[in-house]
Amino acid sequence: MSRRLPSLKGVRAFEAAARLGSFSDAAQELFVTPSAISHQVKSLEGYVVVSLFRRGRRQVSLTIAGERYLASVSHALDEIDLATRRLLASSNAGALNVSIAPAFLTRWLVPRVRDFQQRHPDIELRLSPNSGPIDFGWSDIDMAVYFGDGHWPGVELRFLREVVVVPVCSPTFLEANPGITRPADLCAHTLIDVSTRPTEWDEFLAGFGVTRRKRAKRLSFTSTSLALGAAMENLGIALADRQLVAREVRYGQLVGALDIALNSHQGYYLAYQKGRRLSDEMRAFLDWVMDEIGDERAEAADPPAPA
Repeated sequence: MSRRLPSLKGVRAFEAAARLGSFSDAAQELFVTPSAISHQVKSLEGYVVVSLFRRGRRQVSLTIAGERYLASVSHALDEIDLATRRLLASSNAGALNVSIAPAFLTRWLVPRVRDFQQRHPDIELRLSPNSGPIDFGWSDIDMAVYFGDGHWPGVELRFLREVVVVPVCSPTFLEANPGITRPADLCAHTLIDVSTRPTEWDEFLAGFGVTRRKRAKRLSFTSTSLALGAAMENLGIALADRQLVAREVRYGQLVGALDIALNSHQGYYLAYQKGRRLSDEMRAFLDWVMDEIGDERAEAADPPAPA
C-alpha cells in the first residue's frame, strides 16, 4: 500500500511554527522567509483539508486538529532525525566534514593540513568552502570556520583570532609609486577589493580619517585569493588579513603599501551545532586547530632574534 504523505517542507514549516508560535520565528530557524512558511503551511492545510492554525495579527495558535497533528508530527520528525544521525554516524565513521571560510581554508589551513594528517592518520578530513552559516541540523557538516562578528544563533563557538587588515601590493608596484607616505595617498591608486566586501576599503580609510573619492580607481574580484593575485601582478593595492599574507610577505611577493593596520573587529570562529556531543574526530580537529592558533600567537608575540 502506498503511503499518503504530505510535503516534508510543509511538515517542517508546520512543526516549527507550531512549536515557536510564530511564522517569523519559524522562518528564522529554517532560514527561509515568513511568507515561505505561510505558503508551505497553507499547502499542507490544503492537502489535509483541515485548518491547523488560528491566525492573529502578530502570532498564531493551533486549532484542536493542529494540536493533535503536532504531537504525531514531532514524534515522526524526531524518529527521522535519529535515524539520519545513526546513518551518518555509521557511513562517516572516521571522517570529519568541515566547511571553512574560503580565505582561511586556502591560506591558513591548506598549508598546515599535512601536520593534521600526520597526527591523525585514521581521520579522513573532508574540506569544503562556505559562503555563510551552515544549517547543522540538516547538513552532514560537522564543524565550520566562520568569518564575522561572532553572532550566529544555534551554534557553539570557539574564537580563533581577530583579523587585522593591512594594505599590500607588489614590491615592483611600490618601487614605481614611491609617493605613498600617508593614508590619503592610497586613494590615488587602483584599490582592489572583494565583491562580497564592497565597503571594506571605505571602512579602512575612514579609520584613518580619509574619505575615498567617488570616482576613485577600483578593481573588484570575487575572492580574496584573486584580489591578492591581482596585487602581486602589479594591478593595484589590496587589503588583506595581516596573518594570512605572512607567507607572501616573507617570500617577497607582497609588501606593505604603507606601514598602517586596522583592527576589523571581526574574526574567525570554529562553530558546531549547539548541544552536540563532540565526536573523537571533532575533538581531535578542535584541539589541533587551537594548538596551531596558540603557536601562531606565540610566534607573533616573540620578537625576532637580533642578527
